[in-house]
Amino acid sequence: MTDAERELTPALDTVGVGPWQGPWPDDPRYDPELLADGDRRNVVDEYRYWTVEAIVADLDRRRHPFHVAIENWRHDLNIGTVVRTANAFLAEAVHVVGKKRWNRRGAMVTDRYQHVRHHPDVAALAAWARGEGLPLLAVDNLPGARPLETERLPRACVLLFGQEGSGLTEQARAAADGVLSIAQFGSTRSINAGVAAGIAMHAWIREHGR
Repeated sequence: MTDAERELTPALDTVGVGPWQGPWPDDPRYDPELLADGDRRNVVDEYRYWTVEAIVADLDRRRHPFHVAIENWRHDLNIGTVVRTANAFLAEAVHVVGKKRWNRRGAMVTDRYQHVRHHPDVAALAAWARGEGLPLLAVDNLPGARPLETERLPRACVLLFGQEGSGLTEQARAAADGVLSIAQFGSTRSINAGVAAGIAMHAWIREHGR
């Protein structure tokens, strides 16, 4: 790393806050170790020094009623990005369909705060969604898909995305209650699955988010 790069790279101790100054708060939400050592986690200031359990409990009080599901057949790197974005937009849960193991690197530890569930296949996901009364809306640029830009999204729903590269499987297309497409204007055939999920989640936020 050059001297210029070092100047542009913040030191670890500039991220977050240091040890608590003054008398410690008498509140079970606070973590004694974080109070003593400082809190360098990537969390909003409201949650500084809180335990992970306290943060999750607070998020659970106000999660949005949309879910995100993504097929996982090849250990897709995008799943971590989807989890991180779902945490940012406060989705109810992320559902990993297919292989149970997924690459957590892109999640940047946000999976500690975001509910992540597993379904062995699309049929299991669809059965769960039906049981919850949630429409399953697939997002892919397929013939006959309805434009996401003009579609009114249900407040409670599941947004389903396919594997990076191959897109939605035939089983996913058949199980979906509808398919939505994202408008594109360039030369590429498709956009990254993690990016597509972020666009769709933000479309829900623009319509229903508080």
